[in-house]
Amino acid sequence: IAFTGSNATGQKIMASAAPLVKPVSLELGGKSPIVVFQDVDLDKAVEWTMFGCFWTNGQICSATSRLLVQESIATEFLDRLVKWTKNIKTSDPFEEGCRLGPVISRGQYEKILKFISTAKSEGATILCGGDRPKHLNKGYFIEPTIIADIDRTMEIWREEVFGPVLCIKTFSTEEEALEMANDSQYALAAAVISNDLERCERMTQAFQAGIVWVNCSQPCFTQNPWGGNKHSGFGRELGEWGLENYLSVKQVTQYISNDPWGWYQPPSKL
Repeated sequence: IAFTGSNATGQKIMASAAPLVKPVSLELGGKSPIVVFQDVDLDKAVEWTMFGCFWTNGQICSATSRLLVQESIATEFLDRLVKWTKNIKTSDPFEEGCRLGPVISRGQYEKILKFISTAKSEGATILCGGDRPKHLNKGYFIEPTIIADIDRTMEIWREEVFGPVLCIKTFSTEEEALEMANDSQYALAAAVISNDLERCERMTQAFQAGIVWVNCSQPCFTQNPWGGNKHSGFGRELGEWGLENYLSVKQVTQYISNDPWGWYQPPSKL
């Protein structure tokens, strides 16, 4: 049984499969981090941060919706990030220049706004977005939203929103960034942005996620394995690894010697 969807449904599928002893492959939720170090090209890093979270309105399980940015560049980085995010065109998808359309349904629209409202009530700061675009009176449109002053215990930081909502925290050291990145029940994807490729290699090895991007976020190739760890599920789709979910390996042994095995000795030879 192969399933892509919510954790709650995935758990029910596992429970239902257990009496039948059916193998399962689950690709579930995510709350993926993107870690931005001080040695980056700001323009490139800002664009990848936006794309990683806001592409398809954040309605992808691998969305890098937790931004960890190094303190020394945080002010300049966030200023540019907020300014660019405000310029993203949210509109009818058929309009020229549209980058974000509506979210999938009324239920998801209301769920996303509730996440944002709860974050505000818990003391978080909405740097931009957080509501319906003023020029769109109909449809389930939500402005791309950036939230700061986050506590790591907040729901908005720990739970999958599945919408255009980016949460921000700063860090000072590589070790601190890694600890915060891995501090999640999910481990689907992670991204690191840095010009220091040795640092990128260290982060790649230490991330607990099943998918890691270096100096980018979200590129996906059918040749590569796709899947996560922890509560993000198990098993892999895509590439040759994806075939393993649907194969059952059989061992076949053929004895090719003309000599008897020799374990049993007939009485006449004793």
